[in-house]
Amino acid sequence: MEKKQYFNDYRKGDIRQSAARTVTEGDIVTHAGHTGDFSPHHMDAEYAKSTPFKQRIAHGTLVFSFGIGLASQTTNNPVAFSSGYDRVRFVRPVFIGDTLKTSITVTDLQAKTDNPDFGQVIERFDVLNQDGDIVLTADHVLMVEHG
Repeated sequence: MEKKQYFNDYRKGDIRQSAARTVTEGDIVTHAGHTGDFSPHHMDAEYAKSTPFKQRIAHGTLVFSFGIGLASQTTNNPVAFSSGYDRVRFVRPVFIGDTLKTSITVTDLQAKTDNPDFGQVIERFDVLNQDGDIVLTADHVLMVEHG
């Protein structure tokens, strides 16, 4: 069931945690097919042995996609929509077998003067591996109706 969370319902410091998902070789192969990015550090196990990581790494865009999908499962707010992501950073490599989850923290709330029907919620979006290390971080810009 959808729960409406209006702009005034958000509080700085609020945190949501997602469920987890493990990255598989199939995920990487499928993502390469979708994007056309067949770089050897993603696809070629023998080549990857010669890199500093010593094994294949997941595409940053795959990790970003997984992070967004996991985060979206924590809320289904019909009065909000994503306006985009700022300051996306790939912090650490992600390997086949790593398990990811997303932590979402409200970091800023801004009234919109150009559109008084909405406020802007900035969420820090951190994707973490099974060791609790941040592997990707970004700021999610969310437009939310005033109630």
